This record gives sequence, C-alpha cells and structure tokens, in this order.
Amino acid sequence: MEVRSQLSPTFYSQSCPNLLRVVRREVAAAVCNETRMAASLLRLHFHDCFVNGCDGSVLLDGSDGEKFANPNRNSARGFEVVDAIKAAVESECNATVSCADILAIAARDSVVLSGGPSWRVLLGRRDGLVANQTGANANLPSPFDSISAIISKFAAVGLNTTDVVALSGGHTIGLARCATFSNRLSGFSETSSVDPTLDSSLASALQNLCPQSADGNDTTGLDRNSTFAFDNHYFTNLVRQRGILSSDQGLFSSDEGVAAATRELVLKYDNSTWAFFCDFANSMIKMGSITPLTGSDGQIRINCRVVN
Repeated sequence: MEVRSQLSPTFYSQSCPNLLRVVRREVAAAVCNETRMAASLLRLHFHDCFVNGCDGSVLLDGSDGEKFANPNRNSARGFEVVDAIKAAVESECNATVSCADILAIAARDSVVLSGGPSWRVLLGRRDGLVANQTGANANLPSPFDSISAIISKFAAVGLNTTDVVALSGGHTIGLARCATFSNRLSGFSETSSVDPTLDSSLASALQNLCPQSADGNDTTGLDRNSTFAFDNHYFTNLVRQRGILSSDQGLFSSDEGVAAATRELVLKYDNSTWAFFCDFANSMIKMGSITPLTGSDGQIRINCRVVN
C-alpha cells in the first residue's frame, strides 16, 4: 500500500527516541485512574481516521468541530488524557510529534494494557488544519446502521468485511449508553416489541437498566461479563444473542450478515482468540493508514485542540 509506505514504525527513532515509553507511561496512568479510558482512547483513534483520514481532526475544539457531531456528542471522551500525553511528549521533544500519531500510539497501548494484542504502530502522520463535522455525521458507522451500510462506510475508506468484524471486536472493552440500544427494548417492530435477536433474559435486564422515562445516558458494558478485558468474549456474546448494539448483533444474526460472511467471521473469532487478535492488529494498521497527511502537508500541532 503506497500510503502505508510513507509511514514507518521508526519515524521518530532519531527525533524523539523515548516517544513510545512516554506515551505508554501516560496511557497506563490514565487507564489505572479509570479503566474505561482504554476503550475511550481506542474509539478516538477510530473516529479520527474515518473522518478526513488519521489527521487528529477529532481533537479540534470549536462548535463546528467533530466533537459535536451526532456520533461524538456526549460520548467521545478522553480529550484531557490526550492533552496530558501531548504535554508529556512536548516536554520530551517539542514540536516534533503529531497529535494524530499520539492517538495511534495511545490506541495500541490501550489495547495492550487491556490484555489485547500488540502491533508496530506506523508513524509519520501530520495534523490536519480543519475539522469536518458534516463528514463525521455522514461517515462514522452508527449503532443504528444496517450491516450493509456499515460495510459500505468501511469500503469507502479502503477497509473490507474482515476489517468490519475484526474492528467491531474493539467493543470487547467499553460501555454503551442506553440511547444507543433502547430501540431494541420496546416498540421494535409491528410484530415484536423487543428485538427478537436479543436474548430474552438480557432484554429484561436492559429494560430495568434503561426505563423509557430515563434520559438514555445510563450505561452498560458492550461486552457484558468481560467489560474491561480485551478478549474474544464479545464474539461469544454475539453467538448467544447477547450483543448490546443492533449493529453488533447484526454481524451474526442478520440476513445481511449471513450474505456478507460476517457471521462466519464471528464464529471464527469465537473459536479462536488468536485469529481475532491477529486480524484485529492487521486491521488497526490498515485503519491507521487511511489517507494520512505526510511530508510538508498539515502541521505538528503544539496544542491538539487548536491549529498553531
């Protein structure tokens, strides 16, 4: 891949040789302080790369920023942690490392610190100068999207069906707000009040957690019973109809998922942690290589929230 060849795991070996150590230290401190932060940092990298490519644009402040797009408003988090990582990196080697690269390293470290696989992060991205709220609203996969729509959004940035299922496995850590799945709990269709692909005992538990009168901001683990461990339990849940989001359960249970072979991949990863870890690491490298700014394009932001 031409773009990937422009990035290198040794990009900062001369200009900031302690970079990986500094970022790992800061991510470890943040995850120690709040276990959920690992999932939040992983998600930030994902939501960055799907909009304008991996350019740190998700970090920019402003009312027209990606932070306030529908998929990110009230849910994207970890910005203060990125600020702390950036400050530590600036102390080590100022005006050298991009915010986009920091996100990529922090995502890998979050996975590793949660028990997941490691990979060599390709580096050399530069930071974008503009956010794209419209793009965030249009391009980011939604928990309400059909499997076909999600596959199309991945394909638009050069990712295939294996990438869809492997990267969905990132939901093995983190939480979901009631607002993202309450549509499955009542008034689901003309023939069924509750989504028939949702295990009935889990549906009852979620109905108690998410009463219709509530604001939808209560949360539950995306991978219940293994919420903070990066493992293949997420796929086991899908096989048992215990996926929280319809976009997750649809990978296994929907006709589209069967037709697109996402169901086969779910079964593969349920049967083999190694297969999931291997494909997840490869897909993270691919995702991190979506149209980065390199060379003299963009800039190295001193403050990740604003352009220089």
